Amino acid sequence: MRKHTHEHEFEHEDPYEEQNGGGSVFTGMLVGAAIGAAVALLFAPRSGEETRAEIRHKTIELRDRTNDTIAQARSKAYELRDTVTEKAEELKQRGKHIVNEQLERVSETADRGKQKVQEY
Repeated sequence: MRKHTHEHEFEHEDPYEEQNGGGSVFTGMLVGAAIGAAVALLFAPRSGEETRAEIRHKTIELRDRTNDTIAQARSKAYELRDTVTEKAEELKQRGKHIVNEQLERVSETADRGKQKVQEY
């Protein structure tokens, strides 16, 4: 997990920006799996046509799984973004409420102080 030294760093981050680092590993795993499957198919005792059909089938299967994984990751990212946005708005409203309460207390204290001064 990255450490943030400045709170402003969060303002410009894109939820998909980290895909470059994590995406490279994921892409490497997919490519490795595809190469491994292709090598296994090529060395299996089958005819060329059977091997090509099996490669085609495995490629389609891998593509579908990859698309599903990407869709799930995007869905989770959007869900997370919405949750963070809601929580930030709640905190903002709570902060405004607390500030308004404090300003009201300060104003009341100042009014009482003015009254005391006027009484003397």
